[in-house]
Amino acid sequence: MATARIAAGTSSAIAGHRLRPATVSPLVSNLSRSHHHRRNQPLGLASARAAEHGLTGAHRPEFFPHDHCRPPPCSMSARRTRTMVTSALANVEEASAEENACLQNMERKARIRKQLLEAELLPSSYDTAWVAMVPLSGSPQVPCFPKCVEWILQNQQSNGSWGLIQMDSSVNKDVLSSTLACVLALKRWNVGGEHIKRGLCFIRRNFFIVTNEQSDTPIGFNITFSGMLILGTEMGLEFPVGQNDLDRILHLREVELKRLLGDKSDGRKEYMAYVAEGLGNLLDWNQVMKFQRKNGSLFNSPSTTAAALIHNFDDKALHYLNLFVNKFGGSVPTVYPTNIHCQLSLVDYLETIGTSHHFSSEIKSILDVAHSFWLQRDEEIMLDVATCAMAFRLLRMNGYDVSSDDLYHVDASTFHNSLQGYLNDTKSILELYKASKVSVSENEFSLDNIGYWSGRLLTEKLLSERVQTTAIFQEVEYALKFPFYATMERIGHKRNIEHFDVCVSQKLKTEHLPCRVSQDFLALAIEDFSFSQSIYQDELLHLESWAKGNRLDQLQFARQKLAYCYLAAAATIFPPELSDARMSWAKNGVLTTVVDDFFDVGGSKEEHENLVTLVEKWDDHSKDEFCSEQVKILFYAIYTTVNQLGVVASAIQNRDVRKHLIELWLQLLRSMMSEAEWRMRKYVPTVEQYMSNAVVSFTLGPIVLTSLYFVGPKLSGCVIQDQEYKELFRLTSTIGRLLNDIQGLERESREGNLDCVSLLILHSGGSMSIETAKETIQKAIASCRKDLLKLVLRENTVVPRPCKELFWKMCKIVHLFYSQTDGFSSPNEMVSAVNAVINELLKLQINNRPLPM
Repeated sequence: MATARIAAGTSSAIAGHRLRPATVSPLVSNLSRSHHHRRNQPLGLASARAAEHGLTGAHRPEFFPHDHCRPPPCSMSARRTRTMVTSALANVEEASAEENACLQNMERKARIRKQLLEAELLPSSYDTAWVAMVPLSGSPQVPCFPKCVEWILQNQQSNGSWGLIQMDSSVNKDVLSSTLACVLALKRWNVGGEHIKRGLCFIRRNFFIVTNEQSDTPIGFNITFSGMLILGTEMGLEFPVGQNDLDRILHLREVELKRLLGDKSDGRKEYMAYVAEGLGNLLDWNQVMKFQRKNGSLFNSPSTTAAALIHNFDDKALHYLNLFVNKFGGSVPTVYPTNIHCQLSLVDYLETIGTSHHFSSEIKSILDVAHSFWLQRDEEIMLDVATCAMAFRLLRMNGYDVSSDDLYHVDASTFHNSLQGYLNDTKSILELYKASKVSVSENEFSLDNIGYWSGRLLTEKLLSERVQTTAIFQEVEYALKFPFYATMERIGHKRNIEHFDVCVSQKLKTEHLPCRVSQDFLALAIEDFSFSQSIYQDELLHLESWAKGNRLDQLQFARQKLAYCYLAAAATIFPPELSDARMSWAKNGVLTTVVDDFFDVGGSKEEHENLVTLVEKWDDHSKDEFCSEQVKILFYAIYTTVNQLGVVASAIQNRDVRKHLIELWLQLLRSMMSEAEWRMRKYVPTVEQYMSNAVVSFTLGPIVLTSLYFVGPKLSGCVIQDQEYKELFRLTSTIGRLLNDIQGLERESREGNLDCVSLLILHSGGSMSIETAKETIQKAIASCRKDLLKLVLRENTVVPRPCKELFWKMCKIVHLFYSQTDGFSSPNEMVSAVNAVINELLKLQINNRPLPM
């Protein structure tokens, strides 16, 4: 199977094309050495085959027909020496390549660590221009921030414009707005006459974009741009554009103002204050100052704060601007401060592309600070809806104790009356929706409420043709279709890597990059994923060989789900070093599937009893005790596999755990035997009886509980007997069984098997419909899922966190397999997922363009 092995410094993959091998990472290179020998093998075989056919000496084809082409004669010793030297040189080159790749990888990680701890913000020409227009207190003819004026003079583009470093060469409204603001700032202090002239020429050439409704429009553009045109006219600037063009933008301004005056909501008041620089004397600036924050800013916006300072002197506002003009050396960003938002966004990026494990200590430091800010209800987190929701989700999912009650200020009514709500900001709504899903209690009504109205708004947005053309549309669609508890991590990682955009920007009053995500993030993710794929392919080959060696392919009654079982392991226990855990998970998954089919359709009562008896005897079984060949195949597959896993697990745990592994299988077989007997006797158990047995018969004991021994932490006998351990297993198995019963209702009924849906209907005396029974079960699933997540996230418990996470991973797997259909039993449902994780090479999308440095 082909595997993409990506160069350590790869950053220029062509959009839509498969990534091809380049410089091999050291880890991949080590794995590939045996393959290098295989590639060279045919050359050696060619000589051997020539000898076989008598093509030696005089009969050998003449490769050097002319004497001047013939190589000089040399002794066998000389040839051997030359071969050894060549081989040695090749090994040196290979070692050097590995060393360089390793060094590149270390340097890349160091750069990412620096980004995590020191958020880098790009300068905003628009905001810098407004800060440059602030006069010195008591001296209205002198700029308060001459460094900003100097920055404008030094940073005009060759085409006469100013703006954020462009991702492409196109001109948009953002650039026009920034250019006009810079022209006004220079005119305000009567400097840079040539710069002003070139800026006005740029505006004249591109003025048609101003009224182009198809062009992306910054927040409040019709107000701020037209307001600056009016201000420029008052300054004596002559704009080289036609009167009709000016009238058109001024008309749009009037339409916007009439709409605003007809809206009495608090959100409208915040919006007007936010775009106050475009309204000038139309505003009561004392009312605007009511939105001032503790740090002295208005909305953390330098341009709004500067405009307020121009109209009303305020010490706190001046201090705010002074602080970061000095910090950034003459320029200012679009939003400040945004450190927490930036850092949380970077943590989120790392988690979604599967590389967060490389930066555990840095992430913990960031989350510690965010948690401290959360407890203090700091404005930097609490006043921005998207930041607040993202902080809640990341903190909770990383084990921090944060209460959903702290989200009281983002219910439907307060959100709609906020600036983000007034702007109907999709990103904020999406963050709220994702936060609502990390509920850990039936009593978290605030999260349920947020999930309801945010999900409804997002669904409505999906119906909007305009939203569908934006990059965030796919993210919204994916979040609604696959909540975080119904995804396999590695599938999500691959999707996010392929759609990764290093230039994600946000339209505020000007284009804003919330955090500067470098190409290093993408390159590291590509290398990690590609290397993992090579390991997954080798492991799957081993698994296929194991199944064939144990003759499982000879059992005609059994579903062949080897790839699905391995997918469940590889897509969740994805770090390369956890190979033993993956193989334990996958092998036991295959065996439990075969045994399940054996008790359902493949074996007789005598065979069932025979298999249980053999497992009870274990080492004391006799070769003469098998009542059929298929019992023999099944027993020896279980016997040899459990013994082999037991040896490895015991070595990892420093104690003998084989007895526990055998007991897990014995419990499973007995529970399946009970269900088979119920079916044969046509006995109808109570729902309680059924579920008590189903917790074991759903087969997760050998799969999950065995794998716990392979993920790292030591598990003593006390942990295995602890109530927390048992509850984690009960909740996970209950979720899986109920999901399976809903989706497998038709198949189970056809085969004469019991299920929870049928039992609820039967015990209701026929008063309950199938749909009502399913709704009842869905509520039970949701309740169990919340309880499970609460246990998994709780800190300082008996069961170590890496072990608890395996239960949550299994919960996600069964949700994905059984959310829409019985995906595990289907021959084709999960094939694309298998290929995505194991076989298919990464394909980067067009939005992976390099970020200008």
